[in-house]
This record gives sequence, structure tokens and C-alpha cells, in this order.
Amino acid sequence: MGELGVVVPGQTLMLQLSGPPAFSVFRLDRLFEGLRGGSADITGLTARYMHFVDLERPLESNERSILEQLLDYGPAMLELDEFHKQFLIVPRLGTISPWSSKATDIARICGLTVVRRIERGIRYTVAGNRAIDGVVLAEIAAQLHDRMTETVLLGGTGNTELFRGQEPAPLKRIPLTGGGTAALTEANQRFGLALSADEIDYLADSYRSSGRDPTDAELMMFAQANSEHCRHKIFNADWIIDGQQQGRSLFDMIRATH
Repeated sequence: MGELGVVVPGQTLMLQLSGPPAFSVFRLDRLFEGLRGGSADITGLTARYMHFVDLERPLESNERSILEQLLDYGPAMLELDEFHKQFLIVPRLGTISPWSSKATDIARICGLTVVRRIERGIRYTVAGNRAIDGVVLAEIAAQLHDRMTETVLLGGTGNTELFRGQEPAPLKRIPLTGGGTAALTEANQRFGLALSADEIDYLADSYRSSGRDPTDAELMMFAQANSEHCRHKIFNADWIIDGQQQGRSLFDMIRATH
């Protein structure tokens, strides 16, 4: 296993260990064909897992041996020897992947209490019949990662940002009292809350009656409860048919079937 230790005084000791191929030959060939369709200069593509280990201190030899055994899985792979560029795709900075949670727990169960966290990314190596410039590399990376859940690190080596904790943002209040409904409309657009005009009016009336401004956290919670993933509001709504309000909501009728 290759390694690269990065030390930031008083902050991070990171160990980087190379792993096995990230994809099957069939899957990698499909990715390669998709990239080659956009650039005839691309002649090869490899993808291998890279493991990043956040440590409290340098590993002892026996600890290093245990860690290498834990992360030794899958077949070996050959590197490309043509003109090539590398980049990493890792879980979105500031998040912890499910793989990371499981791998970190396993390491600690095996006695590696020195390990704060293990994370995994994929290092892509793109080969070409001539040097690949940064613009082309960025375009390739854009095709190979999900912007919602992943981050691209150009250069092919790890970054201490992967383990850097982020301070929670301070609570902010939306100036409904001074800005009126327009302040809620602006917050709706800025935070991507997808609130309708009726819902904005409902919130404005509710907070005016309570005599205070809403916080950004409260609006986010309302939007989440209001999303398609939470149907309680709709299922518990009043049913009005031909102007006549019905005695039971949809949830009431569902409960009545049990």
C-alpha cells in the first residue's frame, strides 16, 4: 500500500493508503467510452479506492499492520504509464459517509483507538496521447461525480479539509417585523424552501401573532415537514367536497380501516 502522511500542527495527522480497483472492468469500460466520446485524446482510465485515516498520533508498527489488513481487500491493479492526470472524488466535505462510519467502528473494535476516522474516496487516473490540461480534467471530473454528495479534489492526493470540523453556523432571524412578507419571500428563494404564496402568508400571520421574527432553522424545519417526504400535513388536512367540510381527514379514514 502506498501512503502519504500530512501533518497540520495542532490539527490533523492524516494517513493515505491506496486500495483496490473501485469498479469492475465492465463498469470502467463504460465510463471510459462515455469520456472518450467527448475527447478523442483520452486513451485510458483507471479508478482505485483511496483510504484516508485521521489519527490522533503516528501509528505503531503493530497498529499499522492491523490497519493494512483491514483495508486490504480486492485485487491489485496496474497504473497507467502514459501522459496522465489524477483527481480524487471523495464524500462531500463536511459529511460522513456510511462506509466511513462502519470502517471507523471496525477499526476501533480491533483496538485502533488512535483512529479518529477512516474515509474512502476514488482516485481517477486519466491517460491521453498528449498532456491533459486543467480545463479538460475539470470537465472529466464533472462527468464522474455527483455534485450533491461528492467533492472533487484535483491533483490526486488527499486534503486535510476532509477531516476538518466545521463550526455550526449561528442562528439567524428573518426580519419579518421590519421587512414584511417580502423578507420571507427572499428567505424562501435564498434557502430553496419551495414554499407557496399561501404558505408564506400563513407563516407571516403566525409569527406576527406571536410577536417575533422567525429563525432560519425554524423555516428549514417547516420546509422539511412541508416536503413530499412528510405527508402528515396533507393527510391531516380538512376535506371539503362540494363546499361541505367532511368529518374525517384522510388519515382518520386510513386509521378506520385497521
